[in-house]
Amino acid sequence: MFRTLLKTDALAIADQTFPVKYFELRTLRGARRYSAEILLGPGDRIILDDDSVTNLETRTTNLVPATLYSRLLAGRATAA
Repeated sequence: MFRTLLKTDALAIADQTFPVKYFELRTLRGARRYSAEILLGPGDRIILDDDSVTNLETRTTNLVPATLYSRLLAGRATAA
């Protein structure tokens, strides 16, 4: 099973921009699954998945800022 790159995007949060790649994957049963890979820093990625690209884009815009802010609160700030 191979992932197919659907599109690339950039997510701007505060004064930083994070690259996002959206992929499509066909399951063994023929269904489609979608994933987003967000690069926060060298060796630091967030991977999300969903059944639709629209839902995945919404989850990405909601969860990435929450992840970054929770890391700031925990003292684990990421460097872009």
